[in-house]
Amino acid sequence: MTDAHKVHTCLWFEKDGEAAAEFYVSLLPDSGIDGVFRPDGKDAAMVSFRLAGTPYAILNGGKDFKLTEAASISVYTEAQAETDRLWDALIADGGAPNACGWLKDRWGVSWQIVPRRLPALLSGEDPGGRKRAFDAMLSMGKIDIAGLEAAYRGEAAS
Repeated sequence: MTDAHKVHTCLWFEKDGEAAAEFYVSLLPDSGIDGVFRPDGKDAAMVSFRLAGTPYAILNGGKDFKLTEAASISVYTEAQAETDRLWDALIADGGAPNACGWLKDRWGVSWQIVPRRLPALLSGEDPGGRKRAFDAMLSMGKIDIAGLEAAYRGEAAS
């Protein structure tokens, strides 16, 4: 379970970490399971995996600690179709949408699904456009790129 990366993020799960890791790696290219530690030869205690090349680990550590929104996994998307696909997959089967591109998956991990267009609009040259795009984002759960762009231009939402 060693890796060339010096830093890994480890998520503490009560249980089902292996199932979560298998699901997560199915969502993004350049993802995969790197190792599973089974001290009893059966149940996974630790799962090492990569999401889009970034290393993570899940520890099935029991009930001592809970995941919170204080930490999240951010995924930058290229287009609305990718945003929609990831959002829908992550809230399926017990996940929950939240505001401004945030959601919780069925295991309680918080995610931010962020179209790359969002930070571009929020840092655009037009101060009024930046403010309108920001206000539009505040009204959204899943980010709607067309809605952000319309807000930036000062057009009514369609």
